[in-house]
Amino acid sequence: MTGKKLLFLGNGKARISSARLDLRFASHGLDVETFWAYGNEFPESLDGYSGIFLSGSPHGAYEDVPFIHREHELIRDAAERGIPMLGICFGHQILASALCGRDQVFRREQCEVGYKWLEVTSEAQADPVCSHLGAKMHMFVWHNDEVRAGHPDMRILAFSDLCPNQVWRYRDLPVWGIQGHPEITLETAKDWFEASRARLEHDGASLDELMRTASEAEDAKMILDRFARLCCQ
Repeated sequence: MTGKKLLFLGNGKARISSARLDLRFASHGLDVETFWAYGNEFPESLDGYSGIFLSGSPHGAYEDVPFIHREHELIRDAAERGIPMLGICFGHQILASALCGRDQVFRREQCEVGYKWLEVTSEAQADPVCSHLGAKMHMFVWHNDEVRAGHPDMRILAFSDLCPNQVWRYRDLPVWGIQGHPEITLETAKDWFEASRARLEHDGASLDELMRTASEAEDAKMILDRFARLCCQ
């Protein structure tokens, strides 16, 4: 162990996500402390944390829900302290809402879903967690909510044909959001897609196409690993 602590905020209905990103972060030597934010569990203080991870959620960052308001406050506190943060899906969105304004997250007219090739911007070349990326990055995306891309405090690191903000950084601070799902693996994809078949098909996805285009998305997963290593410093 490195002696460094990571705060893992679980924003989903399940207390423990099947993706088990807590274990991935722990494999880097981090002492991962998980709080079920969805169930209104939060640490009393951010003292001692070297990083914060914010998970996905069935909620929208704009919703009037007690845990969402509290998480906004925690994010702003962490940013003032300079604590590194990484959010995926809802986590990506609530970071934008808390740090750049509640108007930065909106509901799309149509869902964006499927494995996509994201275009990587020149901003990523010198970024601490994204500099390994080439011109494109493969990742599974599935979202009805979206973060706007025009705020002056946002550095856009990757975008898709349908979403101009797939990966972003807050100013020059160690704060990143990923709209997609780098946690999905080839091993877990089939079961996850089958369990979500009704919702995926409702949102316009084809399970056959998803499985045909599925990949380990190693470049996307490397962002998670590089964030973990940054928190260990």
